[in-house]
Amino acid sequence: MYLIAGLGNPGAKYQYTRHNAGFVAADYLALKFNIKINKIKFKSVYGEGTVMGEKVILLKPQTFMNNSGEAIGEISRFYKIPDQNIIVIYDDIALDTGRLRVRPSGSAGGHNGMKSIIYHLNSENFPRIRIGVGKQEADLIDHVLGKFSKEDGIKVTKCIKETDKIIEAIIKDGVEAAMNCFNGVSYE
Repeated sequence: MYLIAGLGNPGAKYQYTRHNAGFVAADYLALKFNIKINKIKFKSVYGEGTVMGEKVILLKPQTFMNNSGEAIGEISRFYKIPDQNIIVIYDDIALDTGRLRVRPSGSAGGHNGMKSIIYHLNSENFPRIRIGVGKQEADLIDHVLGKFSKEDGIKVTKCIKETDKIIEAIIKDGVEAAMNCFNGVSYE
């Protein structure tokens, strides 16, 4: 079983902000994999389905970004999902807009949502898909809670439309294969 978690903040005012790139990706994956995100439990909204013959849970934590680990920790313990089968999708200001980076593990890199997940899993050893939202040009909070320009929105949408292929590659061939295929590609 796999847990695929898209990070973001709940509520309409955050809907299309940079910080919600993970939520947008989760919604896209729900459409692509025909998974209804309609269950409420584990401080989340989630749905269950299959991808490449494997059972998956598609999750959107409802704890606000900085406490995402509460939701992911709860559901992963309940279903006994190993860390290497927890795939987290989130925004990254260290990547240029229109870039994706797949990693098998790593630090939080200053991302508070990831800090929370690492804390609650007591591990850094879970795959992640980082969606580049560009470096901050102003205050960090204003940047991540700001909306995309039309041009940047198009770039991020192209990235998000690759996430289904990345998930399939991770499940079928492993994280290293997904890294080789998708890292370094620019979706501008």
